[in-house]
Amino acid sequence: MRTRLSRALPAAVAVLAVFSALPVSAATAAVREPVPYAAPVDHPSYIVTVRRDLDPADVARLVGVTPVHVYRTALHGFAARLNPGQVAALAALPGVETIEEDGTASAGVS
Repeated sequence: MRTRLSRALPAAVAVLAVFSALPVSAATAAVREPVPYAAPVDHPSYIVTVRRDLDPADVARLVGVTPVHVYRTALHGFAARLNPGQVAALAALPGVETIEEDGTASAGVS
């Protein structure tokens, strides 16, 4: 008499064989390559907004920036630590709308 495990094992092996036969490129096609540069922590953090028709991560990549966060809902842009050269390079790109140094905000009551 076969056990439940001995009946299920051939099916499990078949499923694993199908997944292991997939090319590695198919499994990783949606994964983007990491950006090779991250600004040192002594550079100030900025919030950069870009036009809605641009991918914020692609804009960051154009100037060699690794975003700390990519915004796609309320804002359309990214946050990153930027050196002065990167700020200037972003300011020169036509699709960049704003570049603001990150900071704290408060609502004062007067």
